[in-house]
Order: sequence, then structure tokens, then C-alpha cells
Amino acid sequence: MSKIAGSCLCRSIRYRSDAQPMMVAVCHCDNCQRQSGTALAIVVGVPAGSIKFEGEEHLATFVDRGDSGKPVNRRFCKKCGSPIVSIVEMMPDLIFIKAGTLDDKSWLRPTMHVWCESAQPWVQIPTEMTRFPRNPG
Repeated sequence: MSKIAGSCLCRSIRYRSDAQPMMVAVCHCDNCQRQSGTALAIVVGVPAGSIKFEGEEHLATFVDRGDSGKPVNRRFCKKCGSPIVSIVEMMPDLIFIKAGTLDDKSWLRPTMHVWCESAQPWVQIPTEMTRFPRNPG
């Protein structure tokens, strides 16, 4: 896979990473549903510190709380509102890119579904896919 690159809708924020993804997951948690405006979010976990941003002055942060009570820093473009990444304090080694912001999405292959207990009843999760009621672990 080539390097990861993407942007927000208005392209004020660009990012790139040469790191290999550590995971691609489908998240069904209520907060991801609210942030994405739909039934789920697809996220790509890369090593923390591996992403370089251009236009970082346009990044804003909404501090959410995860199930653990610890912060989930949801970073988004303050010009167009596109969610870009989530930084989950419970998983300090990863940063989660919102897959819809990737320039090339053709390689995405989710390997797991998380927060399945809050999945919408009309969403079909393949039976052969690894699934977790909440977060893994």
C-alpha cells in the first residue's frame, strides 16, 4: 500500500502518513453515529505521531468522553466541519483517521466491527467478521 493521504471537504486541511495501518474497523458507537451523521464510521488506526498535517490552524477539537470516561479528542475542520481524526486516550499508541477523508479508499478492507451492541438493527454485519460488543480487549 502506498502512503496514506487525505483531506477535509474544503481541502483546507491535508494530511499524510507513511505508516502502515495497524487496523481498519467499522465503529457502530452512538458518538461515531452522531459525528458521521449516519449509522457507522470506518476508521483507520495508524501509529500515534505518524500523521503530518498541512493547514493545522484549521483543525478544531471536540473533547468527547469514551465509555471509560477518558477523553476522545475528535478533530475536525473548523471551516467545513469534516471529521478528520480521533485521538482516543484509552489507546495512546494509535490515531484513528476517518476513512471517508482518504484520497484513495480503494484499499480499505475493514477487519473488525466494534460497538456492535449499538449497531442499527438494519445494518448487516458479516458473520465471518470479527466483532466486539464494545471496544476490543
